[in-house]
Amino acid sequence: MNLDLRNTARHLGLLMFVLSALVGAAAGFAGWDHAFAGHADTADIRALSATILIGVVVGGLLVFVGRGKAHMLGQREALLLVAASWLLGAVIAAMPYRVWSSLRPDAQVTAHSFDTFVNCYFEAMSGLTTTGATVVESIGTLPRSLLLWRAMTHWLGGLGIVVLFVAVLPLLGVGGRRVYRIEAPGPTPEGAMPRIQDTARILWFIYLGLTVAEVAALKLCGMDVFDAVCHTMGTLATGGFSTLDSSVAGFSSTAIHLVIIAFMVLAGINFGLYHQLLHRQWRSVLKDSELRAYLAIMFVATVIVTVCMLRAGQHVAAGGSQPAPVGLTVRDSLFQVVSIQTTTGFCTADFDAWGFTAKATLLILMFIGASAGSTGGGIKVVRILIAAKVILAEVEQVYRPKIVRTVKIGKAVIDPDLKRSTLAYVLSIAILFAIGTALLMFFESEGGVDITTAATASAATLNNIGPGLARVGATQNYAWFGASSKIVMCVLMPLGRLEMFAILVLFSPRFWRVE
Repeated sequence: MNLDLRNTARHLGLLMFVLSALVGAAAGFAGWDHAFAGHADTADIRALSATILIGVVVGGLLVFVGRGKAHMLGQREALLLVAASWLLGAVIAAMPYRVWSSLRPDAQVTAHSFDTFVNCYFEAMSGLTTTGATVVESIGTLPRSLLLWRAMTHWLGGLGIVVLFVAVLPLLGVGGRRVYRIEAPGPTPEGAMPRIQDTARILWFIYLGLTVAEVAALKLCGMDVFDAVCHTMGTLATGGFSTLDSSVAGFSSTAIHLVIIAFMVLAGINFGLYHQLLHRQWRSVLKDSELRAYLAIMFVATVIVTVCMLRAGQHVAAGGSQPAPVGLTVRDSLFQVVSIQTTTGFCTADFDAWGFTAKATLLILMFIGASAGSTGGGIKVVRILIAAKVILAEVEQVYRPKIVRTVKIGKAVIDPDLKRSTLAYVLSIAILFAIGTALLMFFESEGGVDITTAATASAATLNNIGPGLARVGATQNYAWFGASSKIVMCVLMPLGRLEMFAILVLFSPRFWRVE
């Protein structure tokens, strides 16, 4: 059976229309902001308007190519649509940065590194995949409309632009279920309903409700509305783009930090559990094995990091040089553990200055990640649980060969296919991490990049975290990398966000063959 490229192109074109409309929201804010702030420079308005035009033209061409009777998407078409939507979507999302930079040929251009399309694409891909790695060296040089657009790319990528597409456009029919299953992070999205459009809409309503709640909470804590909106989008999407160079550390309010901690924790929970809560299924939520493990890992890691910092007396707040009080040490330890495990990447402390054990704990959390079905990245807690139970079962088989132990997560029996796919995924992440590290070491060999920088940059982009250690630490950025290294990381980011196989299948010759 032929791969229906025309039908895929048609749906991809419709998705470009949706993305262009969302750019229009940022352009509307730019016009409002300029009208009330009285700024003479309208380069950002022109850049966003040009992006809308580009998106509409690209979308129109794709719809024209795919004109004709709409058909249900098959498995291969759904895979291609998901992969292409992120890769092409990042091109459209990058255009506001590039056009704005071309309209501002002054000294400020060097401060934000948007002078090349590779840098702009890196920033856009980092936003859509909720990675939060940035090439911007001075965030203050960007107009507020572009800061809002950066935050919006996070928010759109949080539950997925494809899921948004399925929610608002029911044209995919049964094919929409295939798209959702491919795009939704984690092995087993919970709470799926017979009509996948209804599921997508409900998840987005939950997402929107949490967004409104956090904006209100941050506003009550003293943050202005613009910063509250941008940081809320970065929090719930577990992205990490901030409006300040010092990230969340720029807000000295403990109340603000605690609000962001709470919502990062909520964002890292399987959104299907919220769907169950709406149906008053409290017991099933409280008994959820992944939720318990997620919270337990977070608690244990916080205790380890806090004890290490208190014993060493070396905790330093971001931007400071003096040891912090005990209360601040505990708060920042909790904040960084939650931020790294949920793969948000916000920072309140320069954890690169912490001791070995604390940094090693954070590095492990980078790979564990959040829950399946959440907006977070990483391997996912449920996969770690499955892999650990499979390994323990195999160990038991060595000394008790006659015992056949059924592997369970809660009351659910893990079938052989899920065991195999889970172990394959974990192994693939390890291989891609090693390849990414090697490529970064190779491309940056003349600059003498160290193994810690290369390894954590690979881990941070593959697991969609943002900050790493050493030259990509909490107070650093990715602007200094060469173009080749940035392209490698632009590949790693969607591989991690789309659960890897949705991208890797495109490199298989059999995928494109007629069946």
